[in-house]
Parts: sequence; C-alpha cells; structure tokens
Amino acid sequence: MSGVPLRIHEVHLHQRHVTLRLPFRFGAATVTQCPQAFVRVLAEVDGRRVEGASAELMVPKWFDKNPALTHEQNFEQLRESLRNAREAVLASRETMSPHALSQTAGDNAIAVSVARGLPRLAAQFGPALLDKAVADAALRAVNRSWVDGLRAGVLGDPWSAQLELVRPTQVVLRHTVGLADRLTEHDAGTDPQDGLPATLEAAIQRHGLHHFKLKLCGQIEADVERLTRIAEVLARPGGDWRVTLDGNETFTDAGSLGRFWQALKATPALSDLVKRTLLLEQPLARAVALRESIASLGIEVPVILDESDDHAGALEEGLTLGYSGISSKACKGIYRSLANAHRIAQDPRLLLSGEDLTCQAGLAVQQDTLLAASLGVRHIERNGHHYVDGFGTAPPEEALAFADAHPSLYETASGRPHLAVRNGLLDLTSLHVTGFASAASPQWRSLQGIA
Repeated sequence: MSGVPLRIHEVHLHQRHVTLRLPFRFGAATVTQCPQAFVRVLAEVDGRRVEGASAELMVPKWFDKNPALTHEQNFEQLRESLRNAREAVLASRETMSPHALSQTAGDNAIAVSVARGLPRLAAQFGPALLDKAVADAALRAVNRSWVDGLRAGVLGDPWSAQLELVRPTQVVLRHTVGLADRLTEHDAGTDPQDGLPATLEAAIQRHGLHHFKLKLCGQIEADVERLTRIAEVLARPGGDWRVTLDGNETFTDAGSLGRFWQALKATPALSDLVKRTLLLEQPLARAVALRESIASLGIEVPVILDESDDHAGALEEGLTLGYSGISSKACKGIYRSLANAHRIAQDPRLLLSGEDLTCQAGLAVQQDTLLAASLGVRHIERNGHHYVDGFGTAPPEEALAFADAHPSLYETASGRPHLAVRNGLLDLTSLHVTGFASAASPQWRSLQGIA
C-alpha cells in the first residue's frame, strides 16, 4: 500500500488546563500547571468521513528555554504552531497520503512558524500533533491498528516497510526523578496526601520500579551531591536497577560536560550508579550541541540527542560529533521517530530511546508509548502519572471511558483511574485497537477551543 489517500475537511484545536500534584523541575524551569493541547481532524477517505485525534502537554521551557519568556508566552508559541499547522493542512486541498500531507503542509507550517520567530522545536509541535491525528484517521478508515497499519503501509512513508516493527505487549517504565522531587519522606517539599507516591522511595515501593531517569542541573557539585543521595535510595531495595541521566541542555560547552563526567567517575559513592547508567541525554545546549565534538571526552556511556532534534538531519550531524543515538518523542513527530529508527537499525552500536513530555493519561501517553515501543524501545520514560493525579481535570466520565477501553493500561482506585504500573512495567496489550492506540475519545465539549 502506498498510503491511504485522504483529504482533511476540518481541523479543531482545543486545550485543557492541567494542574500538577507535584512541582516538576527540569533544567532551569519549575512547572506546576500548564495546558494540554488536543487536535481533532475530520477526513474524507473514498467518500467516507472519518475522525482522528491526538494530544500533547504544552510544557513550558522545553521547546524554548529563553529565560526572558514567561510560561504563558511559551504556551502561546505552541498555540501559534498549532494554528499555523491547521492553516497549512486546510490549505492542502488535494487528496494524498498522511506522509505526503505531512511533507507538504507540515513543512509549510514549520517554515511559517520559524519566519514568525518560533524556534524550530516549537515550530514542529503543531505539525506533530496534526500528523498523529491524521494517522489516527487513516488507520480508522481502513480498520487497522498502529502496528498493523505501519506494516501495511497505511501512512505512505518510506521507512515503515523496512523496519522490524514490534507488536509490544509490555514496556519497562523509566521513572523520572525531577530536580525538585523528594527522595524520602524526611525531605522537605510538597506532599499532596492524595494516596499517591510523593517521594522516590514511595514510588519504588508502590510500583516496583527498577529503571529511572535522573535530571541534572549542570552544576557539578550539586549534581554529584544529589546523585549520591539518589544512588543510596536506589540501592536500598537490593534488586537490580538502571538509570539514564538527562542534562536538559544545562551544560554550556563540551569542556564543562567532560569535567562533569570525570567528577562522577572520581566519586567512589557513585561508582555503582555510573556502572548502571544506560545513557546520557542532551547534556549540551542546542546552540552548541551540534557544533562541538564530544568524541574525546571519555564518556563511556552512549550520549544521545533530544532537544537538538529540531530538523531532519540532526541525528546524522550528531553521529559525526560522537553522539550514539536520539530520542523518540511524538511531540517531535511520528515521521521523525520512524526515520531515526530506520537509520539506527543500520548500526547496532546506535540506540533509539523513549523519552517523555509529561504525557497525560489518555491519547497522549497511549500514542507516545506505543510509537516508541513498536520501534523496539524496551524502556520508556513516563512521568505524567507521577506529576498529575490520574486524568487530572478531565471529566470523570472521560477518565472512566479510557479506563474501560484500555483495562490493561489503567487501574481504578476509589473511582479514579490511574496508569497501572506493575513491577515497573506497563501492559500495552489493550492499545492494539483500530486507530492510533485508542478506543476512547476525549469529551470534546469539555475542552476550551483554541481560536
């Protein structure tokens, strides 16, 4: 199949306010609330009408880390990206495959956003959500699930047919430890007393966690001190465990990164943690990450790109500078993940990781998780369930509809559905349904429109 031919007739943009139960600090930002974006498209396939949908959290200070901008200004950047994507898709009047539409309308929207001053990473946000919603519609039009649809060529992209796609039944959850997270009950900080884990120690006990993502602040002494405390907590249960480290662009140059790594190696209390480290994610600011080589820094673990993945050639550029892979994030685009997975499959030394944009329960976490897991990612960062209480401000009926449609992924305690994390794993069997990973829909009337 060369792709399901479709034409988009309507694009509806929505948002919902999300309040975090715990403050999430990464890099220089602390997030306590932000909106989640929703996209709904109405497409025509062979004279029939079909809908598709997607969602992503509009996280501030990730797409654009300019400290001069307020969080609200960051949100408005992402709304602008969504508006530009909607305009470009509706201007494409021809019938074409989902991938062809992405190449034309998506590229046009990114160009418009960049011309209006948006960073490329923010400019990609709107097209990425449109791509997911259009893919959902195309899959529903031919009654295919995500993996089966990729294998059948539903999207019309050049990579799916060459990939060794996986129909995953489970994936390891890699728990985020933010810079403001309490490690034990003795630490000062926020305790919402809502029956959910409020510390790293409690999360390990509740969910049987064994994989973790540790946020760095880019200040060597502070990072060494906090990592030492985290290592003590992770070692207490006595089982096997692994970590990844996330720089979130906090290192200003390769020299400072090299000094950080040497400091880790020189700290006896961190020797076990270093041995258990699987990768180091985007340590350098994107302004320098693809300009300075890291090949000679002596970092023994794979170093991968995340925020620098704002254009199609980022992975190849990174490989020439000593990087070993890149992240999959649906907010950067499903076709970016497919293309990068195809390149990485050609060299067993390279890796594709699964990272999080605090994906919320429902469409966002389901689509992003299945995207990465279907490409062979075995452990994926998930933190939306930790920083937000279940489905948050969504109507209870919506939350229960998703929980009923995906009983392997959610569990209901006291009538409130939450992501079901058992022995550090997520059960993905209920995501293999017609469409892109979802058999339920948001209550659209409960959402606020984005004009």
